[in-house]
Amino acid sequence: MGNSGKISVPIKKEWIFCQEKEFFCARRPKRLVIGIPNEVAKGENRICLTPESVRVFVDMGHEIILQRGAGNGAHYADSEYSDCGARIVETQEEVYAADIVLKVTSVSLHETEYMHEHQVILSSMKMFDLKKEAVMAMMQKKVTALGFDIIKDRDGFYPVVRIMSEIAGNAAIMIAGEYLSNSRGGKGIILGGISGITPTEVMILGAGTLGEYAARAAMGLGATVKIFDASVNRLRQVRERLGERVFTSVFHEPVVSRALKTADVLIGAVRCLEPDNMMMIQEEQVKLLKQGAVIVDLSVDQGGCIETSALATREKSVYTHEGVIHYCVPNVLSRVARTASIAYSNVFLPLLQEAARQGGFARALKADAGLRNGVYIYNGILTKNVLADRFGLISRNIDLLLAAL
Repeated sequence: MGNSGKISVPIKKEWIFCQEKEFFCARRPKRLVIGIPNEVAKGENRICLTPESVRVFVDMGHEIILQRGAGNGAHYADSEYSDCGARIVETQEEVYAADIVLKVTSVSLHETEYMHEHQVILSSMKMFDLKKEAVMAMMQKKVTALGFDIIKDRDGFYPVVRIMSEIAGNAAIMIAGEYLSNSRGGKGIILGGISGITPTEVMILGAGTLGEYAARAAMGLGATVKIFDASVNRLRQVRERLGERVFTSVFHEPVVSRALKTADVLIGAVRCLEPDNMMMIQEEQVKLLKQGAVIVDLSVDQGGCIETSALATREKSVYTHEGVIHYCVPNVLSRVARTASIAYSNVFLPLLQEAARQGGFARALKADAGLRNGVYIYNGILTKNVLADRFGLISRNIDLLLAAL
């Protein structure tokens, strides 16, 4: 006891050293091994990382394993990736030896054969593509699976969905213009406005990001645009962003019917997880459209928002019903695969850099609630109620799971 009357407790140097070592180790960047396989889904041309992004990762000391031909659909050659430091392999099995696997489409049952414990799978989590067998196989392998389409940024937005919706909205107008022309069997009109000629009318169902960017593209060409949505708030927001030129309305049947009679193009841009509640335009209403009008239903992969929509293929991408041309091919983004791939890279590059800086995905998940929102399997435990309800399984709360660590 000293003069102050306080008891002094000796502090061992070994204890200080251990605490300092733990402090610095917790912040030591982790070297990532990232695998990029070929997409097995037919017609999928996108890839998650461009060669330029690969070079950034390799220069930071990370390793990229790429299956031969993975970038061909986006017109990226294997040599471009190898020149940037990627290791090119022949089989999926070699790719899935990586700690982290990046892929565009939802996981298939076949792909789960190559997975291993504690692996991180970053892919799309499309509700209607993901199968129960694949989910259960991932749970058995004790992997951590994230749906990049449900990851949130710091502002609460879904960055992947947002950028892909921007691209798809623009692509929809490009497709509509293509099928209005004579070369594709259309009635031979240009999508837009020309001096002395009545402008083309574009009707859009949905005032979200997808509908907004379709409207932007159409207005940029000089077309008259009408947007319909069930939400007055969304309509108000899109009108504030696009200005007075755009017409907006809720789904009031007389107004919808009048718009259909004069529309040259109908864009389905509604996103919903409940296909039974998505049917915005009935078959009788489709008959109101002009002969030679074009429908582009971007919601067809979720059941469609137009009753006459039916899944088409790239080999037979259009069909005519009641004199109206229908383009109902899912995954419009594969038509512009290089642009979409660059957009993916812009999102995944900083996301993976931050995971490395945090010391791995486990620590990154604890630190970032938006990234945590993307987890649907954590170390083999299902964490999304929506999947549990659909497949008759049991889910756990991801926050509670991480808190226990």
